[in-house]
Amino acid sequence: MSASSNDDGIAERGVRVSTEGGVARIVLCRPEKRNAFDDQVIARLTEVVDTLSNDASVRVIVLEGEGKCFSAGADLEWMRRMVTADQESNITDALGLADLYEALHCAPKAVIAKVHGAALGGGAGLAAAADIAVAAEGTIFGFTEARLGILPSVISPYVLMKIGAGAARRWFVTGARMSAEEAHRIGLVHEVAPADELEATVQRLCFEVLQCGPNSVAHCKELVEDVVGGLAMAGALEDGFGSVKSYTATRIAEARVSAEGQEGLNAFLDKRKPRWAP
Repeated sequence: MSASSNDDGIAERGVRVSTEGGVARIVLCRPEKRNAFDDQVIARLTEVVDTLSNDASVRVIVLEGEGKCFSAGADLEWMRRMVTADQESNITDALGLADLYEALHCAPKAVIAKVHGAALGGGAGLAAAADIAVAAEGTIFGFTEARLGILPSVISPYVLMKIGAGAARRWFVTGARMSAEEAHRIGLVHEVAPADELEATVQRLCFEVLQCGPNSVAHCKELVEDVVGGLAMAGALEDGFGSVKSYTATRIAEARVSAEGQEGLNAFLDKRKPRWAP
């Protein structure tokens, strides 16, 4: 990546951030609480993701956890407070969590979840909201909310997009835990690596993303959201394209004539690296 780095080394509200060579690292650093999050951690994470999303020097965001696990989900003290709160307060609180997942999912950068130990409840939701999830062998995942008499509601759009309705029903209604291999089989995780190779795997994926045009990465994410989410059809009709076919044809045409598209295509034809590649 790059020799230059910026790491203040200071954790603010349970979150530490560093950047190096176009890659930003967000580290959940509450190891004594298994990186469980509360409203303060959620607010800080959302703030950090929004800031990095607007930083042109950042091209990849890696989300990871300090200590023995990635994230055990909700903090017990936070849960205790919400048990006694009224419905309006609970809605406000849940919307804050929803903002975090939306920020990760919609960030115009590639987001990689580096998962180890355990990712439970909302922690598994973080992996689902990321573009790429890589897990160490031995990692345990689980959508355990139903065992508490609640449900994985806020994370459900991202989980269903990754694993589909059938697998979601199976894991939601049992609240059971699954291995990293099972998470990989159903599509929640994209790669499983030995624990001592997890960082190297993440670095390889970061390098691969850095070969791509920054705007193209953002537009690829938009394209998936539009087509899979069914928004392309509505947008196509509203904007006068007439069909999803017209919509997708227009998107590729726009990309080809853009400055980034011209640079990438000409670099390929000239057998050289494009300007954005390391």
